[in-house]
Amino acid sequence: MPVITNIDDLKRIHRRRVPKMFYDYCESGSWSEQTFRENTSDFDQIYLRQRVAIDMANRSTRTQMIGQDVAMPVALAPVGLTGMQSADGEIKAARAAEKFGVPYCLSTMSICSIEDVAENTSKPFWMQVYTLRDDDFMKRLFDRAKAAKCSAAVITVDLQLLGQRHKDLKNGLTAPPKLTPKSVANLATKVRWGLEMLQTERRTFRNIIGHAQNVTNPRSLTEWTAQSFDQSLNWDRIREFRRMWDGPLIIKGIIDPRDALEACNVGADAIVVSNHGGRQLDGALSSIRALEPILDAVGDKIEVHLDSGIRSGQDVLKAVAMGAKGVWIGRAYVYGLGAMGEAGVTKALEVIHKELDMSMALCGHRDVNTVDRDILMVPKGFSGEWG
Repeated sequence: MPVITNIDDLKRIHRRRVPKMFYDYCESGSWSEQTFRENTSDFDQIYLRQRVAIDMANRSTRTQMIGQDVAMPVALAPVGLTGMQSADGEIKAARAAEKFGVPYCLSTMSICSIEDVAENTSKPFWMQVYTLRDDDFMKRLFDRAKAAKCSAAVITVDLQLLGQRHKDLKNGLTAPPKLTPKSVANLATKVRWGLEMLQTERRTFRNIIGHAQNVTNPRSLTEWTAQSFDQSLNWDRIREFRRMWDGPLIIKGIIDPRDALEACNVGADAIVVSNHGGRQLDGALSSIRALEPILDAVGDKIEVHLDSGIRSGQDVLKAVAMGAKGVWIGRAYVYGLGAMGEAGVTKALEVIHKELDMSMALCGHRDVNTVDRDILMVPKGFSGEWG
């Protein structure tokens, strides 16, 4: 096993071990992928201010996200098809997050169901829901999350229709993978992945099949999904979801200050500044550029998190210094999952934690809760300006 010192090391192993369609699903954006690229590259324009001769002993990265104690200000974001990156992937990721002491959020479009994850973990996790038109399914999804004792619901609001992702279309992305000459040739090179998949029954969308009306197989699932995303979604509809869920509510997919204020008005406890990892509107601002105008708009009305582009502990530190209460990682932990299963997710968290801890110390801070914008040097005009 090679020495792993950063997230890119895990990414290289992930690419070797996982079928192309699932690697590409993780490592791609929509259209030209401009926003996908800038989500990470824009962090490089923010510089850190190093301090010296300051006591850096007895450091702590512990804090809270929506009132929950966390080992560092990081949550594992909801990622669809995680169980195709590694057999029973959602269970493995949830276990790693639980042991490390950070939140795990399960996607509606997961391979393992809510019940699967609940049966294989001992602490509450967060549940992400899409804004679907099927009221019966939505109500039962919230009820299932309550029964599983999920500690927060996360409503994703930026997927009323699917951004065009060229790689997924060209690969014919499905779960389980459709057997074509091209896919079979690639699968034949992923022996370890295939053997692990043969040992589990979880190979399709278990949160939906058997739970949505008349969805009993992959074909009916495809038809249901095509009809279910709600293009008429509005804030009144989100208020209906708020009434279905009486626990902590997080709204994910906010990139405009006006939408952030609407999220405050519907009674959300937190928002996640996110452009869906660059997989929806290409050409939209990177999340880190959008963060400051949103923070200025909402003040202390709501807790603000950031998602999209986090690949290191330094990225975490920069986002927190700009004012985010925490960050969400998706691709960074999926690389680890595809590379080494549960151990790889743990390694990704260890890498990010070490980078966060050391960088915080070199910036003159011992407690992540005291980190502020003073440690940053940000180019003038960096944040997005909205007319």
